[in-house]
Amino acid sequence: MNISVSEQIYQACPRLHLGIISCDVVNTPSDEALWDEIVAEEESLRLSMRMEEIARRIPIYETRQAYKKLGKDPNRYRPSAEALCRRILKGYPLYKIDTLVDLINLVSIHTGYSIGGFDAGKIKGDLILGVGQADELFNGIGRGPLNIEGLPVYRDEQGGIGTPTSDEERTKIDLSTTKLLMIINGYSGEEGLMEAVAYAKDLLEKYATARNIQIETISPVL
Repeated sequence: MNISVSEQIYQACPRLHLGIISCDVVNTPSDEALWDEIVAEEESLRLSMRMEEIARRIPIYETRQAYKKLGKDPNRYRPSAEALCRRILKGYPLYKIDTLVDLINLVSIHTGYSIGGFDAGKIKGDLILGVGQADELFNGIGRGPLNIEGLPVYRDEQGGIGTPTSDEERTKIDLSTTKLLMIINGYSGEEGLMEAVAYAKDLLEKYATARNIQIETISPVL
């Protein structure tokens, strides 16, 4: 699978770097040891950060800036990492979904990056990151129809599959997922991205029996 970035995205977000992990995985309904890590991360966030500081975390701040440059209000359509952190600081527990989704949420909370997590077996053809159009059909996971106009969106041959706000129902991870594609969206640039990739890789090996791991980075052509 080839993953590319449109010129429109790079013009608005010239520092964008992507960290891409693809691997074979074993998904399970839950993992208590993973959930213990999530609970510890939640507590650390509550002790170290105030609500008004979340949007100033560099990866979150730069994702919000990308939204603004593309014409989207990040206060109405929050990047997923910001939404997760806000939920924690409001005192609400995270939803338990399944091991892979919970693991991706942990990486997002820990690093501040909004992450696309897809069942690679459901993706049709190559992917390109572009900008959502008016009235473009997109069913956000657990959200129903989502207005993605002005959002960065990954598309395959059949349409949109992921934005930093929500991924699409068609390619979502479930318990039958055996091939994972994870894209860490670094709108803040290269710094810190590979540390996030390494953190995700370790969790995948530990909790999802990840094998045949392939790591790729995509950066602007200067």
